Amino acid sequence: MDNKKKVAVPLVCHGHSRPVVDLFYSPVTPDGFFLISASKDSSPMLRNGETGDWVGTFEGHKGAVWSCCLDTNALRAATASADFSAKVWDALTGDVLHSFEHKHIVRACAFAEDTHLLLTGGVEKVIRIYDLNRPDAPPREVDKSPGSVRTAAWLHSDQTILSSCTDMGGVRLWDVRTGKIVQTLETKSSVTSSEVSQDGRYITTADGSTVKFWDANYFGLVKSYNMPCTVESASLEPKFGNKFIAGGEDMWVHVFDFHTGEEIACNKGHHGPVHCLRFSPGGESYASGSEDGTIRIWQTGPLTPDEAEALAANGSVGKVKVPAEEVSHKIEGFHITEEGKAKEKEEAAVNE
Repeated sequence: MDNKKKVAVPLVCHGHSRPVVDLFYSPVTPDGFFLISASKDSSPMLRNGETGDWVGTFEGHKGAVWSCCLDTNALRAATASADFSAKVWDALTGDVLHSFEHKHIVRACAFAEDTHLLLTGGVEKVIRIYDLNRPDAPPREVDKSPGSVRTAAWLHSDQTILSSCTDMGGVRLWDVRTGKIVQTLETKSSVTSSEVSQDGRYITTADGSTVKFWDANYFGLVKSYNMPCTVESASLEPKFGNKFIAGGEDMWVHVFDFHTGEEIACNKGHHGPVHCLRFSPGGESYASGSEDGTIRIWQTGPLTPDEAEALAANGSVGKVKVPAEEVSHKIEGFHITEEGKAKEKEEAAVNE
């Protein structure tokens, strides 16, 4: 019970002048891991994922930015905006690399694992796949979405796309090869957040006041928990998969036990509804973005005796190779050249 009494003190990241509506963590890279945020202020921001320190702002959108992501190496960023465009940026210099014009508001974007493909979706009800090696070629369009696209993600090593709609329940899964819907995960309310777990086992969704976990390979519903309020976002802890976070209308960031659904902790601090939540790639912290314009980074806290025992028995779970402490150095600004980074990459590849 002591756990609930302790007041968590987050790192508070200021900078956005309007609500923060999307957050995305990069995997761990040789330079550490990064956090990108999308806001209605039209200026996505890149931060050091561990410290929350500001690295840079991507300037160029003329409307609210609804979605943001980084590629596997955190070398490029992508953003989806109400200005009818999706943009791809150089995450080292902040320059726009490509701007893909759409016919309506773009709500979702996602890099494929192989980083050459970008997925977009929005109010047009069309899911497009852009080939970043051939940015001038027309994008591939998969079968029409039944509604306005709210979230989109890749699954099964880029063979499947999952997407939810603003105006109807359910998560639809498309076979990328055929471009056809192969499965629908049924929910009562519109799914406002969908996340594929780091190990590829689960799809985590938030709809209305429930958080659901689906088997990402067989598509069965694994767990469904009712939340204390309408939640907009949920994220599963990536290392052990033993807890998840959810946030929404009540402005609090709730932490729950994955196996029982019991609330473990409740973090208070935001002054407006929580729009987005994500765990860091190593699970040691998690970030929340709110209507109040701030991002708060919360520490997950030490392992319980059970967790420590599980870790000792199984070794680490999940794909993260480099713990945050071993990160060689962190980018302090947009100043590392493309060549320098490529050279480091080669060296890193040689040393692995």
